[in-house]
Amino acid sequence: MRLLPNFTRTPLLLLVSIMILMTAAGCGNNTQKTIPTAASTPPISITPQAEVPRVIKHAMGEETLTGTPKRVVILTNEGTEALLAVGIKPVGAVKSWYGEPWYAHIKADMQDVIALGDELQPNIELIASLKPDLIIGNKVRQAKIYDQLKSIAPTVFSADISGDWKTNFKLYTEAVNKKAEGEQSIAAFEKRVADVKGKLGAKAATQISLVRFSAAEVRIYQKQTFAGLLLSQLGFARPASQDKDASIEKMTKETIPSMDGDVLFYFVTENTGKTDAANVADNWLKDPLFKNLNVSKANKVVKVDDVIWNSAGGIQAANLLLDEIVTYFAVK
Repeated sequence: MRLLPNFTRTPLLLLVSIMILMTAAGCGNNTQKTIPTAASTPPISITPQAEVPRVIKHAMGEETLTGTPKRVVILTNEGTEALLAVGIKPVGAVKSWYGEPWYAHIKADMQDVIALGDELQPNIELIASLKPDLIIGNKVRQAKIYDQLKSIAPTVFSADISGDWKTNFKLYTEAVNKKAEGEQSIAAFEKRVADVKGKLGAKAATQISLVRFSAAEVRIYQKQTFAGLLLSQLGFARPASQDKDASIEKMTKETIPSMDGDVLFYFVTENTGKTDAANVADNWLKDPLFKNLNVSKANKVVKVDDVIWNSAGGIQAANLLLDEIVTYFAVK
């Protein structure tokens, strides 16, 4: 084969080299157009938009809040449970009605939280010292000090402190910017209730009587109470005296017959270190009229925990109350 002379090969080699470089450059451009994978693509940094103010309508008017509060003071027991349920630990809270200072079922979650007195008389100076960015209270309990609280920090009040804890729960979780988490907590509870109701079957026909003993008075508890609402939701029957859309009725010994039912759950509201309420309960349970009740003769009188069935009143207590009902009625 005849070789090209040197002066001919040199321009040709140069031309080939240029073509190779151009091809490589073209390939490079094609590579840049390939869809990137998750491994090769750096994370996108999006600057968050400014928090949109939200107007919270509450028992004392309206409060405009922005963002998620960091230092919340809560002035109701059921409100404390609401905050804990959505992952917010308050900087200060009123103490539980039982416990020093917290109920056993929330004690582990309340480490280092400052106790602020009780619901009826929270310590305003101590509240101010915590420098809260949100205060949550209740009109029934603290209406007289609302203006003082509002001068310390934005303040939201629930209207009532009755058995319908879900209404307050919704307000509290919206106030702390945890609406979605609150809805998830409620949905999980409602699912549990529906599951238990579906398994109760004929047991739901059991007439359940609820009685509370305290040193001052004896009451039957009707449908619009903490325990009464859950019993209604589960479909349980109630005695005629308690099958009412009301909360309580004060008893005298002459009205003991209205306590009768298939099962009677009773709780004793006692002041710490006292036995006055327990003595009242003992006296009534030994009364001939009480002994003559069908539920007493059937040995279906059951003492239960006042904290769970009455006093705590929040979402955690509601779940524990459901647990106790499941246990008693052997729901599988």
